[in-house]
Amino acid sequence: MAEFSLAGLEEIIRQSAGEDDMAGVAESRDVTFDDLGFDSLALLEIVNRIERTYHVKLPEDDLTAVRTPNALVAFVNERLKESAA
Repeated sequence: MAEFSLAGLEEIIRQSAGEDDMAGVAESRDVTFDDLGFDSLALLEIVNRIERTYHVKLPEDDLTAVRTPNALVAFVNERLKESAA
């Protein structure tokens, strides 16, 4: 099973948002996406790329509680564990 990491999130953010300055996601892992300047459309693109790259379904209803990079990494890893079982 592949594990999703903050480095993986940084790469997906670069690919989807073109944010070269997001190399600091690891340092901002507990800052909300809103405070980092990501709107709902940017987050939707990031989630879509995660789903395609990691072959995992991330239910939109469950994503509403995911507010930080750290929470997103944990959420994705939990879904990956569930899909591997």
